[in-house]
Amino acid sequence: MSFDIAVMQAFNGLSLFTVLALMALGLAIIFGLMGVINMAHGELMAMGAYTTYLTAVVFERLAPTLLSVYLPIAVVLAFTVTFAFGLGLERSFIRFLYHRPLDTMLATWGLSLILQQSFRSLFGPREVGVPSPSWLRGAWQPMGGISIPLSRLFIIGLTVVVGCALYRLLFATRWGLRIRAVTQNRAMSGAVGIDTARVDAVTFAIGSGLAGVAGSAFTMFASTGPVTGQQYIVDTFIVVVFGGVESLLGTFLSAFTIAQMQSWLEFMLTGSMAKASILLCVIVALYFRPAGLFAAKVRR
Repeated sequence: MSFDIAVMQAFNGLSLFTVLALMALGLAIIFGLMGVINMAHGELMAMGAYTTYLTAVVFERLAPTLLSVYLPIAVVLAFTVTFAFGLGLERSFIRFLYHRPLDTMLATWGLSLILQQSFRSLFGPREVGVPSPSWLRGAWQPMGGISIPLSRLFIIGLTVVVGCALYRLLFATRWGLRIRAVTQNRAMSGAVGIDTARVDAVTFAIGSGLAGVAGSAFTMFASTGPVTGQQYIVDTFIVVVFGGVESLLGTFLSAFTIAQMQSWLEFMLTGSMAKASILLCVIVALYFRPAGLFAAKVRR
């Protein structure tokens, strides 16, 4: 294998890592805080992708001269729309299913089917794409034979910014302190005056917003369809469980590890065999480390 091919495969894995990381970060804080198995998390990603598509359409029709700046606005709108949807969903639906994991899983799976049909009715069954801004067209060539698309570099940078912002929220703000307190000991947090119901609602909304950002990033290297989210939901759950539900760093490392494994195994094997091999490795790892490879040590 040549050096050029090795570099490109590693970069392909890094591109997949960005989507998995953004999806898994939102799912990790929801699952880690509330124990909610949200099977509709993938549809929240699709919602963010469709929001990006609608933003591009509006700019193309009403302000074509400003099309080069639509993407940052679309990312913010994708987060805002999915944040608001997640907040309403938690207050009107999810809050009644706490401590009932099987019911929650079945209910959110049903919600995912409803959302898929809604996307199909609103946008049609065909996949849609968004135009790349002029400043993201082309590729960076660090050396001969290696060409890295600028859009992928933007997604990597976006993932780093989102990860740093989430880390600061959780570890450098009073709200983050409340989230971590409820995650570690819900009963004691409530006893000292923390409004755990409000923490649940806002945390679920933040996790939903992160899925929306993942959807916006996804549009930069693939088209969006009604079932786009379902293609990533299983991989996202694997990332969260493999890394450790309550470890932010573990989620990042797990996403990177699985993305690189999938990139290289798909290069050497078929796509189906690559996924089966990854799942086997995860099962073996969880047999020896049931809490995940990078699980945080907390006192229960």
